[in-house]
Amino acid sequence: MPIDITLISVLRALVEVAMLMLTGRGMLWLFGPRARQGNFVYDILTIGTLPFIKATRKITPKFVRDAHVPAATFFLVFWIWIGLGIAKAAMCASHGIAQCSV
Repeated sequence: MPIDITLISVLRALVEVAMLMLTGRGMLWLFGPRARQGNFVYDILTIGTLPFIKATRKITPKFVRDAHVPAATFFLVFWIWIGLGIAKAAMCASHGIAQCSV
């Protein structure tokens, strides 16, 4: 497999992990503040998603509340995942690889 397709696949896998961590964090958020306070799993998910949330906070306007930034992060990461899938499909088509899974 060509190196450019491999790099896109690795990036797409990292984005998938970030989406799963954001989803898990969101599911634990639904249980309320008592369930999150001191929860080891929630703390791990927060540490794992913090770079993505900080990056989203930097690119979003100031009128977006901090409570909404994790949801905006999820949608941003989702569209990055879609874009990487389209890029991978285009790369596979340009290299003539028919069995390239997106």
